[in-house]
Amino acid sequence: MNKTKNRMPVIIDTDPGHDDALAIMLLEKSGVADIKTITTVAGNSTIQNVTNNARYILDLLDTPTPLYSGSSGPLKRKLVQAVVHGKSGLDGAEIKKREKLTGDAVEKIASIIRENPGKVSIVAIGPETNLAKAFIRDPKLPSLIKRLVIMGGAIDVPGNKNRVAEFNIFVDPEAADIVCRAAVKKVLIPLDVCNDIVLQRTDFEKLRKTPLSESVLKMMDKYMYGLSVNEKVKGALMYDPLAAYYLINPSAYKLQSMDIKIETDGEITRGMTVVERRTWAHKNPNVLVATKIDGRAFKKDFLKILQ
Repeated sequence: MNKTKNRMPVIIDTDPGHDDALAIMLLEKSGVADIKTITTVAGNSTIQNVTNNARYILDLLDTPTPLYSGSSGPLKRKLVQAVVHGKSGLDGAEIKKREKLTGDAVEKIASIIRENPGKVSIVAIGPETNLAKAFIRDPKLPSLIKRLVIMGGAIDVPGNKNRVAEFNIFVDPEAADIVCRAAVKKVLIPLDVCNDIVLQRTDFEKLRKTPLSESVLKMMDKYMYGLSVNEKVKGALMYDPLAAYYLINPSAYKLQSMDIKIETDGEITRGMTVVERRTWAHKNPNVLVATKIDGRAFKKDFLKILQ
């Protein structure tokens, strides 16, 4: 019997990242996703580092999921890397392999979508450079995607990179703008809901002792340290796992349709997710935005799945 027959086809586009690592683990172990590929994009760290990190996670999970590297920088800007994840992008992980860069993530994304029209969901948990390139090369591609779940944006809360912008959008706002305007069903998981769900070390200690849980604890210690120093947060923010969890339990999310545009020109508003709020203005709702998440359900399922 084909174990993937009833699973949803998924592409994970990512820049691992501690929270990216948890998101990959969550989807790989959930049993609901047939992960067609993991594609990497520079963001939290260099393309070499994040691809090394992705390989480390897949090896840790002992999964044959294909891995392809992608964009080494934003469409038009210099790469701005994250600081909370440390020098490697995944500090705390014992990464010994230097993964070969294939450089063909954009082509792989397009071919998988073309081969499975209307069936594949994409989880975008890094800068959207790979997706933007795919959409530019193949303008009809967005219409063939089942759904695109994006971790990004700040609606009514401050940014975590500048005053108004979330990191993924800030790194490549031009790419985010292209994806935002694309004719594809988009679900946005913004900082507004991510900020409310924080796990502590005591939560991760509840995982059954395995090589995976031991590795998770080492990574989370470094992640929580980075967050405490750089964002004054006590605990581990679950940014990307919340995007992954949407595919596992969409009923845990309350969504609101919004008309959103991405700021690409502003000097101090680079990467801002701008919502049309004027009551009298003509609105063009283009994004479903998560406004509430059942944190208890997430935490319960997260710990259960990672056992």
